Amino acid sequence: MQRRKFLKTAGVGAACRHDGPRHRPLAQSMPELKWRLTSSFPKSLDTLWGGAELFCRRVSEITDGKFKIAPFASGEIVPGFQVFDAVQNGTVEIGQTAAYYYIGKDITFTFDTAVPFGLNSRQHVAWWMHGGGRQLMDEFYKDYGVVGHMMGGTGAQMGGWYRKEIKTVDDLKGLKFRVGGFAARSWVSWVLLHNRFRR
Repeated sequence: MQRRKFLKTAGVGAACRHDGPRHRPLAQSMPELKWRLTSSFPKSLDTLWGGAELFCRRVSEITDGKFKIAPFASGEIVPGFQVFDAVQNGTVEIGQTAAYYYIGKDITFTFDTAVPFGLNSRQHVAWWMHGGGRQLMDEFYKDYGVVGHMMGGTGAQMGGWYRKEIKTVDDLKGLKFRVGGFAARSWVSWVLLHNRFRR
């Protein structure tokens, strides 16, 4: 008898939980908020820019439209590499960016995005959620007056895909590849050191 009563109660709880935001008393008592989100990414990068659009849409949905965030692509409010500064100085309320773009301010920004030969996406999320990563980054960001939140991930950045195998540093001569932040410094340092010790 007790088991049937429990199952009925549990079933009602689950149904209410999935009933949607319009039935939540919290949404009705909230004041209306309107924020602007500036992104480091252009609309042509549909996965990165799409993440900002999805985030803004979901925030509106779960608050019954009481909290609206309007997304702006790179260059519409500030250039892509000035997103962090725009949030820090109050030009916008929220930004979508890659923290390693700001390693010129402090190399620690790298750890909030990607470290060469470091964690893959799943490991990074695990570190952030369960390994103390969020707390460490909160301490770091406190000095800048901002709060960091995870808003997606691109995974490890590869040096490139090539038509021929890279076996030596000389094989890198003349090749073009895109790599950002600390990874770029690492590649350049590695090549310079390798060439220096080859002599």
